[in-house]
Amino acid sequence: MADSQTVPHSVALVVGAGGGLGAALVAELSQSHGTVLALGRTTQPAIDFSDEASIASAAAWVAAECQRLQGELRLIVVASGFLHGAAGQPERSWSQLSPDYLQQVFLVNTIGPALLMKHLLPLLPKQGRCVAAFISAKVGSIGDNALGGWYGYRASKAALNQLVKTASIELARRNRQALCVAVHPGTVDTALSQPFSKTGLNVRPPAQAAREILTVLQQLPLDATGQLVDYQGQTLPF
Repeated sequence: MADSQTVPHSVALVVGAGGGLGAALVAELSQSHGTVLALGRTTQPAIDFSDEASIASAAAWVAAECQRLQGELRLIVVASGFLHGAAGQPERSWSQLSPDYLQQVFLVNTIGPALLMKHLLPLLPKQGRCVAAFISAKVGSIGDNALGGWYGYRASKAALNQLVKTASIELARRNRQALCVAVHPGTVDTALSQPFSKTGLNVRPPAQAAREILTVLQQLPLDATGQLVDYQGQTLPF
């Protein structure tokens, strides 16, 4: 006789699905994971990091979709990021520090992910393995900073790493099998990194980077929570 209770299936969510890496993550998860939800600036609902109400509405939509699909949110990957654009370029010197650039880089790389933590992490189940991963960057490592420059981007990613560490502690109180990690994706051939790709860097296409990241997230041990890991599964210094 069949069990009368339906076992919820796993649902994955990618935020930043409109970017090169985010779109590749959605495509890869659609093949390997099954049910994938995608959010970004142009999705419905849309996310605007300068408007917390949009993030709250998006989280409510995710919760409703999980209920409709009879699934549980087991994987969150936040792949949004800002390095250069109309607000400015990465600084080579303190003389180039700009409030407009700093506000934009912290909004996208730090404040937005923090608000996503606030509204999305409570949706993760309280039992069983689940992962919340935030795309960070090796240049956000204070211990690894030997070249200087890129003040705003480095600082915004370092702040993100601290947020991840702090959230991992609170998340573990809800579910001892939950992981919250920061991920260095390496250099990916996307609009974010193209102006700064140079000979000698291991530049990988988004599809390959997505596969590598998802493989790492699947294999991470529970004691990796709160850490900064790279696309090869190596732990990087904060």
